Amino acid sequence: MNMKAERMTDQKSNIFNFISCLFGIAFFAIGAVNTFWGNDPGFGVFVVLLSLVYFPPMHAIFTKKTGLSIPAFLKILLGVFIIWAALGVGELFDKIDMMMTELNAA
Repeated sequence: MNMKAERMTDQKSNIFNFISCLFGIAFFAIGAVNTFWGNDPGFGVFVVLLSLVYFPPMHAIFTKKTGLSIPAFLKILLGVFIIWAALGVGELFDKIDMMMTELNAA
């Protein structure tokens, strides 16, 4: 029975790692768009660096180096902040339009 519980824990861990990677990719893309299109590349680099928290290997390196682990609720709050900043303040959709126009013209 203990083996079954361990398998369930591994499956949950794999699902959470997959979801975390998806958010990491999405936030990395938001950071890349803000870095190369628009008027604030510093904000884009900041979002790219924050997105690294969502990739399990980077999280493991951070935990190994500092001894601190980032809890899930803090990752959720960070994700809400990134989305709020990108959509509200960062005007993400305008920057995506700008990017598409520039890529189509090339």
